[in-house]
Amino acid sequence: MNPNFRNFALWVVIFLLVLALVTLFQGQGHRGGGSEISYSQLLNDADSGKIQSVVIAGQDVSGSYVGGGNFSTYAPNDPQLVTKLQGKGVQITARPPSDNTPWFIQLLVSWLPILVFIGAWIFLSRQMQSGAGRAMGFGKSKAKLLTEASGRVSFDDVAGVEEAKEDLQEIVEFLRDPQKFQRLGGRIPRGVLLVGPPGTGKTLIARAVAGEANVPFFTISGSDFVEMFVGVGASRVRDMFEQAKKNAPCIIFIDEIDAVGRHRGAGLGGGNDEREQTLNQLLVEMDGFEANEGVIIIAATNRPDVLDPALLRPGRFDRQIMVPNPDVTGRERILRVHVRKVPLAPDVDLKTIARGTPGFSGADLMNLVNESALLAARRGKRIVTMHEFEDAKDKVMMGAERRTLVMTEDEKRLTAYHEGGHAIVAFNVPATDPVHKATIIPRGRALGMVMQLPERDKLSMSFEQMTSRLAIMMGGRIAEEMIFGKDKVTSGAQSDIEQATRLAKMMVTRWGFSPELGTVAYGDNNDEVFLGMSMGRQQTVSESTAQKIDAEVRRLVETGLEDARRILSERKDDLEALAQGLLEYETLSGDEIRKLIKGEPPVRDSGDIPSTPSRGSSVPSAGRGRPRESDGGLEPSPQPQG
Repeated sequence: MNPNFRNFALWVVIFLLVLALVTLFQGQGHRGGGSEISYSQLLNDADSGKIQSVVIAGQDVSGSYVGGGNFSTYAPNDPQLVTKLQGKGVQITARPPSDNTPWFIQLLVSWLPILVFIGAWIFLSRQMQSGAGRAMGFGKSKAKLLTEASGRVSFDDVAGVEEAKEDLQEIVEFLRDPQKFQRLGGRIPRGVLLVGPPGTGKTLIARAVAGEANVPFFTISGSDFVEMFVGVGASRVRDMFEQAKKNAPCIIFIDEIDAVGRHRGAGLGGGNDEREQTLNQLLVEMDGFEANEGVIIIAATNRPDVLDPALLRPGRFDRQIMVPNPDVTGRERILRVHVRKVPLAPDVDLKTIARGTPGFSGADLMNLVNESALLAARRGKRIVTMHEFEDAKDKVMMGAERRTLVMTEDEKRLTAYHEGGHAIVAFNVPATDPVHKATIIPRGRALGMVMQLPERDKLSMSFEQMTSRLAIMMGGRIAEEMIFGKDKVTSGAQSDIEQATRLAKMMVTRWGFSPELGTVAYGDNNDEVFLGMSMGRQQTVSESTAQKIDAEVRRLVETGLEDARRILSERKDDLEALAQGLLEYETLSGDEIRKLIKGEPPVRDSGDIPSTPSRGSSVPSAGRGRPRESDGGLEPSPQPQG
């Protein structure tokens, strides 16, 4: 039934009901014309001989007086009234009870209780048969059906993940022409698992597959299956696949499947049992006795290590597609997609922006473009310039400038030497990325930082690069100690020490850079519990080995500390020059730092300072550092030092 017609009919019924009630009450209150008198007054007037004639219609009595005038009243069933009126010579006219209500209103009122009962029954029946959000419908699937009208996405809207697009092109071709594969005995993968960090575009890729194939697209989150009722998850899985079979060929996209697909046997309690029931039903639906021809499952997760092995086997998720953070070419393509509707100035160079954003995901780049447009609008510009992109990178990655934060001269001086120590060490270690920028302007939780810009995307780190990074991290602490003395050293190196300790521990326990422990991988006793594996916790290293690990970690950090001390002792004049430059200019580019070290003052033709911020920061203030999780050197990003 047309929803508009159904709504119109509903309002018509409501109007008729209201009209019937109003008419009913008006009819009950109608007693003819004339002035209203009481029944006692009627009896007194009859005894006095004032009444000339009356009309009796049921219990309604109306009439006229001898001297003129009309009256009306309501009389009870009093048989003596007629006798008394006859005795006084009153002309009496008898009529049936009057009813001015139309016949259809009378019919409607008589059927009103039955109609209300039927309407309530139909309403409850629809509620029980409708979606999961209605009464008694909690066992229904919460999967949403997206069609072309909901916003079609194609592969042209996806950039930076060319390998993933090529793998998924087979899915599109199968949905368009399944006979092409079936003639040769081939079988399209029943399930595709998209694996990658957050923000890389896994959901967008799945929508692009549905858009290219032009088929129905069901989307649901892994957390939508399990709720407080026992058996709801399994029921929703069954209902979802029933809907998909009715719309085949189609795609089911399960986002964050690790919420329901974790290893079975982990944890305790009924909630865990319910999740396992849901997972078991999902396994059966994906590859059980009943075939799901034309139904392709695409799932996304950033935690493939916690998924149940039965879910990943061939026949269920036949194919795992990596969706990593884009490289420099991919970042440029993603930027070109996001700037389609953004008016750009001629000075905007997307290649430069892509090179200055290593480690960025697609979501990060989209946010960068959006922040640039907002900055340009806030400044009253009609186009977005390179200056907005540079400022947006600073804001996105380091936080907004803390203009209300007032630093004392001593704090500024300490921050300048702290950041200068990082920069001088970075200029003199054997293997590191070029220094791109140093600043003592507070941003976010950072009071200052030094940023290094990789010349290219890195896939690994050498031992020399790791030890150089340790020395750079210790440069700020050593600079404070050399200039202000040990008693004046602050807690500003907290984040530096945390990052250095984390890196040194990875070198010892994961990468085999310890002669004492050898090339052996050691587990961490402090790993998180309940990651989908066994709830038991086993000690992976002995106490003596743990002591050796701690000793080796300390040795590597102390070596970096001594390397930084040696460099800054030899380059103390450079440290002084750089610190004074930071105090004067607050922000210096890499080229300006090189000129200062050579004794040349920076020459600035414009106020725009190139900036390539970083994801992490360490600051000369206790507890304000934002430590960056170690990526093992496998994910390149600018290296900040606070």
